[in-house]
Amino acid sequence: MKYLHTMIRVSNLEDTIAFFNVLGLQEIRRRVDEKGRYTLVFMAAPGDEQAPVELTYNWDPETYTGGRNFGHLAYACDNIYATCEAFMAHGVTINRPPREGKMAFVRTPDGISIELLQAGDALPPAEPWVSMKNTGTW
Repeated sequence: MKYLHTMIRVSNLEDTIAFFNVLGLQEIRRRVDEKGRYTLVFMAAPGDEQAPVELTYNWDPETYTGGRNFGHLAYACDNIYATCEAFMAHGVTINRPPREGKMAFVRTPDGISIELLQAGDALPPAEPWVSMKNTGTW
């Protein structure tokens, strides 16, 4: 496993970028998704680009309650299918299965969302993952 990033949802992207600029963090990459109606901005301290904070700005207004503005921790794994199988063997629900061989979500016992990402290219789609439905929220 390799730690990737921490995601937080933000209500004002410019204000939040300015806040993190005060801490010395700089924007290292940005992704705009018009279909999904969101913008992702990754910020990191100079020299520490491998541990960024991901700012997620959803274009449609939303009030975040109950810690919903904190999104998830993200980890890259060598084999997302094997990792999900190991979680299932320990009784963990796969909330968002890796249907496309690239991304899955699980939750800790305290309900913290964990994003699992396949390191490198996506694995070929495979069962039971392709047919598995989402469970709960992530």
